[in-house]
Amino acid sequence: MDHPGLLLSGHPGMDKHNRQLTEKAAAFSKQNLHLRKLVKQPGRFKQFSLSMDNSGATKGLFFDFSRQRLDTETLDRLREAAATANALARFSAMASGERVNTTENRAALHTAARGSGTGDLCLGEMDVRREIEQVQSRIRNFCRDIRSGALKGTTGRPFTHAVVVGIGGSYLGCEFVYRAMARQDETGEHPIELHFLPNVDIDNFASVIREINPETTLWIIISKSYTTTETMANLNQALSFLHTRGLSPRDHLVTVTAKGSPGDDPSNPVLASFHMFDFIGGRYSVSSAVGGVPLGLAFGWDAFSRFLDGCRAMDEHTLTAPPESNIPLTAALVSIWNTLFLNYPAQGIIPYASRLSKLAPHVQQLYMESMGKSVSSQGLHLTRPAGTIIFGEPGTNAQHSFFQLAHQGPAFPIDFIGVVRPGFKGEQALSKGVTNHQELWANLLAQAKALATGQDHKNPARQFEGNRPSSIISLDDLSPESIGMLLSFYEARTVLEGFILGINPFDQFGVELGKTMAGDLRQKMAAANENKDYRFKGIDDGERFYLDRLFASE
Repeated sequence: MDHPGLLLSGHPGMDKHNRQLTEKAAAFSKQNLHLRKLVKQPGRFKQFSLSMDNSGATKGLFFDFSRQRLDTETLDRLREAAATANALARFSAMASGERVNTTENRAALHTAARGSGTGDLCLGEMDVRREIEQVQSRIRNFCRDIRSGALKGTTGRPFTHAVVVGIGGSYLGCEFVYRAMARQDETGEHPIELHFLPNVDIDNFASVIREINPETTLWIIISKSYTTTETMANLNQALSFLHTRGLSPRDHLVTVTAKGSPGDDPSNPVLASFHMFDFIGGRYSVSSAVGGVPLGLAFGWDAFSRFLDGCRAMDEHTLTAPPESNIPLTAALVSIWNTLFLNYPAQGIIPYASRLSKLAPHVQQLYMESMGKSVSSQGLHLTRPAGTIIFGEPGTNAQHSFFQLAHQGPAFPIDFIGVVRPGFKGEQALSKGVTNHQELWANLLAQAKALATGQDHKNPARQFEGNRPSSIISLDDLSPESIGMLLSFYEARTVLEGFILGINPFDQFGVELGKTMAGDLRQKMAAANENKDYRFKGIDDGERFYLDRLFASE
C-alpha cells in the first residue's frame, strides 16, 4: 500500500499541510482565539466531542476535546493530513495482517488477540485466528483448574498468589488492567492475588516474597525470547527461592514465551507454558497470553473475555468510523497539533479514578517507545524527532503535586479521565453536601475549566493566563469492557499518530544501546566476582570509581 510521507518526513505530499497548519498555529497566539473565548462559542461542545455507537450490550467511551486550542478549519486541515497519510487505511491493513512493522518485517496483530476484524487471517501457513483461539482455550482451562483448586502446588495446597515476572510490555499493561479491574470476581472460585516483579533490584524481589506464601504461589515468567536479562535474573532468584523451600518448578512455574524458546523446553518441565507470537509487540500484548494468563487467574476467564470485548469494540470503532467521528484518529490529530505545531513539551494523563493509577505508566511506555523516533519508517531522518513526554498521576492527587506548574508554569495539554459510576457500590457519606464521587467530578471539571479560561487578578502571583488545553475522556464505569475500550483507545491513537507522522510505531531499537553497554560492564563485574584480585580495565574513571565502590561494599 502506498503511504507517502508524512508531516515529519519532508515528503512533498505533506508540504501544503505543514504550511497551512504552521500558519494556523501562529494565528492561535492571538487573544481572539484564547480558549476562554473559544469555549463560549455556541455549539462548541457538541461540535468538538465524540461518542462511540452505543448500540448493543457494550458500553461506550466519550471524548470531549472542546477545550483544545482548535477551530473547525484547523481540524479540517489535520484530517486532510491524515487522509494524505492513508492513516485509517493503514490501520485496516495492519488489522488484516500486512507487515506494517517494516524494520523487523513483521505484522502487528495485537487486534487479532481480541478477535477484531473480519474474514480469514493468515500469515504464511499460520491460521492466526485458529492459533490464538487454541492458546486462549488452554489458558481458560488452566485458569479454571487453578482457581477451582484442581491444580495444586508441591505440598498439595491450592494457589492463592501469583508473581508476574517480566519487564516493560511484559507487565506494565497487565498491571494497569489488574489495578483497574480490582476485585471483580463474581464466580465464587478461589481468588488469586497478583504481585509484580519487573525490576532486577533485589529489593523488588524482597518486597514480593514478604507478601506471599511460597507453598501457594505461582511464578509466571513472561519473556518472548526467554533471554531478557532482568527477567532471567529474577527467574534465577525465583528458582533459588523454590529450591530452598523444597518446592518444584514443575508445580509452581508457568511460562509465557515464544514457541521453541528456552522457556518452552520439555527438558525443563514447568506447570504450564503458553505461547506468545512475534506479531504482537510487548507494549501491545495485554490482550494476548501476556495478560490472559495472570488476569484470567486473578479474575476468571469470563472477566478477561469481557475485557477483550471492550478492546474489540474500540478496535471496530477505529476500523469502521469515518474520520469526522473516529475517536482515536481525532485524538491522534489533537496530539500531533499540540506537539508539532503548538510546541507543547509534554502531555499529562490524569485519571480521576484511583483504580486507573497505573494507566499513565502503561501509556508512557506504549507511546514513548512507539513514538520516540528520529527516522521515518523508510529510514529517512525526520525534520524533528517524533513523540512527546508522557507522565501522569491520579486526580485529585495530581492537583496537590504538579498542578502549580500546570496552571502557572510551562503549559502542557492534559487528558482528564472521568468515570461516571464508581466501582464502590456501598454507602457514601456527604461532605459539604456532596459524595466523594461527586467531589471528584467537581474537581475534574473545575481543573479543566480553570486551565482553559484562567483568571485575571490585580496581584500578579494570583494571575492565571489560562489558554491551556485539555480533553476529557469519560467512561460509563470501571467494568472490564470499559477498561478494554480505554486500553484499545490509547493503542489505536498511538498507532495512528505513528502512521500520520511516517514512523514505525512497532519497533524499539532505542532500548538496545544501553543494554549492550551494560553487557560489557557485566562481563567485567562477573570476572571480579570470580577473581578477587581482578582490576577493572578498559573503562573510564567514572565507571571505575563506581565499580570500585560497589565491590568494596560487598
